[in-house]
Amino acid sequence: MFKLSLMPREEKFFQLFEESAQNVVKAAQLLKELIDNWDNVAERVGKITDLEHDGDTITHRIMEQLHRTFVTPFDREDIALLAHSLDDIIDFIQAAADTMLLYNVDRPGQTAKELADIIVQSADEVARAMPFLRHSGKLRQILEPCVEINRLENVADGIYRTALGELFHGTDIARIIKWREIYEQMESATDRCEDVANVLEGVALKHG
Repeated sequence: MFKLSLMPREEKFFQLFEESAQNVVKAAQLLKELIDNWDNVAERVGKITDLEHDGDTITHRIMEQLHRTFVTPFDREDIALLAHSLDDIIDFIQAAADTMLLYNVDRPGQTAKELADIIVQSADEVARAMPFLRHSGKLRQILEPCVEINRLENVADGIYRTALGELFHGTDIARIIKWREIYEQMESATDRCEDVANVLEGVALKHG
């Protein structure tokens, strides 16, 4: 039976993107809490995994809406890319947390804390940018958080490179292997934030 939706389809896209961004923020905050406190590790990782599943559901709803909608608020390719890029952020956050649990690592050090801080800041900027999509007259305001996300990614890249250098000065091969993978996953989360910023910037420049 056909159901009439009272919510305009364009509004559904915006609502889902904002839900996805807020979900990323929650996951980033939980990752930071995990690293800062380093207690109840399995329980904390489980909560992050639950958010990752929530993110998959939101992405599926966006793609389902995309296939149902004839006229979209902006380019279909950008909608799909934005949805998947948001999902990728939380995928890498969850991967980093899960790898810490799987590898039974010792308490994370300063580098992991710094990268977690950058992920939280980047996620906050992603969430700050998203509501501007709703208003064509405010699209250009997306550019400010996008610039900040790009700056944060550069900072994260520098921390990551320094961390690798420090790791490979050590002699504990198992620790090197474990933390190299974790650092890479955390840095990749900031890369995916930059991917989101690039999509948003493109939308702002094309339609703002």
